[in-house]
Amino acid sequence: MAVLTPGLAFLLSISPYIVLPPAVAHIALLALARFTNIIVPDWLRLLGYVLVYPIYLGVSSLFDRLHEEYEIRSLGAVRVPEVKGKLPGNIDLLISRFRQNNASYPLAAVEEMAKKYGNIYSIRILGEQRIITVEPNHIKTILATDFQKWDKGPKFRGRVVSVLGSGVFASDGDMWKFHRSMSRPFFNRDRISDFDTFGRHTDEVLTILRRAQGSALDFQDLIGRFTLDSATEFLLGTCVHALRKLLDGPAAYARVDVDPDAFTRALLAVQAQMSVRGRLAPLWPLFELFEDKTSANLKILHRFINQIIEKALERQRDIKTVEDGKGSSISERASLLDELVNLTDDPKVILDETINILIAGRDTTAATLSFLVYLLSQHPDVLKRLRAEVLQQVGLTRTPEFSDFRDMKFLRACINETLRLFPPVPGNIRAPNQATTLPPFEAGGRPFYIPASTTVPYSDMVMHRRKDLWGPDADVFDPDRFLDARLQKYLTPNPFIFVPFNAGPRICLGQQFAYNEMSFFMVRLLQAFDHFELALDAQPPEARVPAVWASKNGSRVAVEKIRPKSEFTMSIQGGLHMRFREAQTEA
Repeated sequence: MAVLTPGLAFLLSISPYIVLPPAVAHIALLALARFTNIIVPDWLRLLGYVLVYPIYLGVSSLFDRLHEEYEIRSLGAVRVPEVKGKLPGNIDLLISRFRQNNASYPLAAVEEMAKKYGNIYSIRILGEQRIITVEPNHIKTILATDFQKWDKGPKFRGRVVSVLGSGVFASDGDMWKFHRSMSRPFFNRDRISDFDTFGRHTDEVLTILRRAQGSALDFQDLIGRFTLDSATEFLLGTCVHALRKLLDGPAAYARVDVDPDAFTRALLAVQAQMSVRGRLAPLWPLFELFEDKTSANLKILHRFINQIIEKALERQRDIKTVEDGKGSSISERASLLDELVNLTDDPKVILDETINILIAGRDTTAATLSFLVYLLSQHPDVLKRLRAEVLQQVGLTRTPEFSDFRDMKFLRACINETLRLFPPVPGNIRAPNQATTLPPFEAGGRPFYIPASTTVPYSDMVMHRRKDLWGPDADVFDPDRFLDARLQKYLTPNPFIFVPFNAGPRICLGQQFAYNEMSFFMVRLLQAFDHFELALDAQPPEARVPAVWASKNGSRVAVEKIRPKSEFTMSIQGGLHMRFREAQTEA
């Protein structure tokens, strides 16, 4: 059965709005000629067919406006400040949004708009409205207080469904609850504190770094391979062995079922395409008129994952045929995939959830570790202090245990400060399933009106850097803000100013898993290496910071030595090129 491309499906969905206005005009002109004997010239008829579109849009907009005014009065609310463009339909804002995302610091446009219009503002492009907020009370309302009123929404699902399907990050309502309930049992303490998998792949990374002998290497690529190997083994029970190429050379890939580099490129490419769709909304389907631009890369991902799913389903069928047919206990199921196939035998449901969890398990952790190593290279005093804590708690050679991390407060602070400045998911989206409001800035003020189904993006990255929320040094990397008096001054009374793992009922299930993996890796890295150097001479052209950034005085942008890149998740454009110095054993 043929499947429509996004572009053709979009044209089919809007066809009534294209055909009906001139059809109504044509019928009206025929009626005019029949009942009044007025002959309408062809040129006037053609002009009527053209003018009917702006007339229709004007009337439709008027009715929408009147309906919104009624809801605003009913809710006792006010409109969100609206950004006005210079071209019809604010098409100039769409063009600007796309260009800025490619050429500017991530989410700089959101920060600039917030300074100009306030911490909540509205942009309407070609009739599609977005209301952007960077206000913690709004995020608290969306994610927690009024959780039942807020979904991912149909517009978001339309952009990501080809990749994420009905998985936990794209679904709402009962389907979200189902996927959430399937995954939750696996992320218990015993599972996420089993460090055997982390240990094996961390040792491979350390071997690669030692072989480099101080030569520059792309740490972002290296850590991406580490997290991919760890995630696929931990979550799927089958490792893609992305690190083998760096250990044994390209010939090592002859021993694996799928080229890990191709798998990684496909995983990154589908996320990049979902991000492009978001920037081009609402016109993105027209750029995929003849093909779904995620399909080729999805075939690579599905070819690998479906083989694993089928084997897991076979194992589960074998288990259910023995003895009383009750299946295995959770302690016997080694991976998340084994847990999923025990709950459902629907391959599509399992595939969707697997891709969702794999993206979260691989990219978010890789991004945080990459930015943390970068920040430590720029702050050798922090690196020295962190390594001292590691050696005091664990020593030079002992493998860390779960209990060690409770006492390593500076390590946790360093990770949190990295998550604050560079959250792996720098922004997210919700949409209300009914007309609703978001709280006013001041007590006693009127709330902000949010129409039903309106896309509401929020940026934790911009919020994490607000000086009125975090203090005048909000742009500075300073882990002590999570330990000293600033913690009680800023974060403790207002916890929703820090939401790198989301919050409320949809808070990330893998939060503690991520903390454990990052903590384990950093301990082992700091046991072995005592100096991190950013290799600016090895940066490719696309990784070099634009000269104009240095002029952004008083901003984080002015001190940046790498180019952060925001797509579906955060990364460093062109890679993170580093040199590491191995510590002396007597240190």
